[in-house]
Amino acid sequence: MEYSALPPEVTVLLLGDAEVGKSTFLSRLSLGVRPHNDDLPPYQLPTLRDSNQPFAFDITLYGRPYRLQFFDTASPTNYTLLHPSFLILCYDISSRASLDSLSSTWLPIVNKHFNYDENLPVMVLGLKRDLRKQWTLAEHGPDKKGKGASVMPHEGLQTAQRIMCDHYAECSALTGELCREVLEDVAKTSAKTTTKDGAKTQMPDLCSVM
Repeated sequence: MEYSALPPEVTVLLLGDAEVGKSTFLSRLSLGVRPHNDDLPPYQLPTLRDSNQPFAFDITLYGRPYRLQFFDTASPTNYTLLHPSFLILCYDISSRASLDSLSSTWLPIVNKHFNYDENLPVMVLGLKRDLRKQWTLAEHGPDKKGKGASVMPHEGLQTAQRIMCDHYAECSALTGELCREVLEDVAKTSAKTTTKDGAKTQMPDLCSVM
């Protein structure tokens, strides 16, 4: 089916500390679901310039086209002046401090600048999944409170629940692990924001990404 009107545009904003992997994640998205020529990892991810934001990404959900416009904190436009339809709070799975920063730094920013819609969907996304390391016996000592440097999945999920986010996911943009699943979740949530009932709308799972 052809549509004469332009596809709905959805603004997606990635927030999180520097170096948690936001740019690499966006670079991965630019390849779509699969890397070029279906090569096996490692891939040569394209270099994205901050000055080129937003990075446009076209999807089709239930036979309808959508365009996702991705921004992050390095956007030439001050990110606090944007009016996103979907927020993604990013942290580095190999850095516990970046997870803690979601609550101490980024949640207050969300509440201050992006509280215009109580139905605004928010996802917590753990990046650099390939760098997760199991905790050592030494890290289980009393001075470490039983936790290592890497964040385990249940900890990320608990943080997302504590700060009342709608979704939790994690992936490795470098290797591509779970990127397809994350991309489809982002696509479906983004499409829902264009409906009358917003991101809480129940929609079919027929999704393709170009």
